[in-house]
Amino acid sequence: MAKRELRYNPLLGQWVMVSSERALRPWRPSDKCPFCPGSGEVVFKGNVAVVPNKYPVLTPDAAAIVGGGRFFKKCPALGACYIVVETPRHGVSDLCELSHEEMRAVVRAWVELTKELSRSGRVNYVAIFRNRGEEVGVSLSHPHTQVYALPHIPLKVRVKLRNARGYYLRSRECLFCRILREELSDGARVIYRNRDFLAFLPFYANWPFEVHVYPVRHIKLLTELSDSEVSYLADVLRAITGALNALFSRPMPYVMFIYQAPLKGEYEYFHLHIEFYPMLRDRDKLKYAAGIELGTWDFTYDGVPEENARELRRACRKALEERYINGPVLGSCN
Repeated sequence: MAKRELRYNPLLGQWVMVSSERALRPWRPSDKCPFCPGSGEVVFKGNVAVVPNKYPVLTPDAAAIVGGGRFFKKCPALGACYIVVETPRHGVSDLCELSHEEMRAVVRAWVELTKELSRSGRVNYVAIFRNRGEEVGVSLSHPHTQVYALPHIPLKVRVKLRNARGYYLRSRECLFCRILREELSDGARVIYRNRDFLAFLPFYANWPFEVHVYPVRHIKLLTELSDSEVSYLADVLRAITGALNALFSRPMPYVMFIYQAPLKGEYEYFHLHIEFYPMLRDRDKLKYAAGIELGTWDFTYDGVPEENARELRRACRKALEERYINGPVLGSCN
């Protein structure tokens, strides 16, 4: 019997997802890929398949917790985990290799899944993320995104909400809109822009080539994107992944996370955004989260953000010139 539960860390105010079943998931199979057509596990509509995760940490029918400590708290792992398989083509390396229309279909799948999960009274947060590369622990190389429907608001999101709310109460403006305005005004860290989105290496970056993607319009959830914004979001994600892969002329391992507002409550001061955490600091050198980062959450930055942003802009132009990106783009490398 699989054991799934949420355990509460009172020191950090953090829920830890416990799942014994996760240890059973396939690890980089060399023969049969479960996300390829013909596996019997996925059904594609166009170039996208949305399927429940076979080894979830959260389930809609999570068993009740029997027994519990008098001090430590735990509760059922209620929620859901999904996989968005982005293409039937196993050999695709990254989002930049999808056509613009294929990438639009992926974004629409994220939107529709968020919309569907928002109807559940048990889901409080929809976390969408993408792991790319063996260096970040990817177990299946077939291109895919993961979606977790959480019953709670994750710790990092709560920290962002608290700071955004504090700034809003002091200044009566959105903190993210202010960051967007400052990055546009300075320009030194802007990597790519199109009509509806800006991609930049933030002033306060943790990872050497970290990239944040902000919509120009103040929106809180993926479900608020217009058809045009879906198209331009697809465009900026293709451009940035192309730039990251062109940077060192090799596949860039990274984690991508989509931050949106919680589903319950009013969060007018929150702003949808996406963050990329690339793991290389040089062609053959990984950036490790070492002692000071893991112990304090305070990162050291080996280099200067403005200089690394300049390298990323060059890589963005290279990606366009050398066809790291499949087809034309709708914006420009700054």
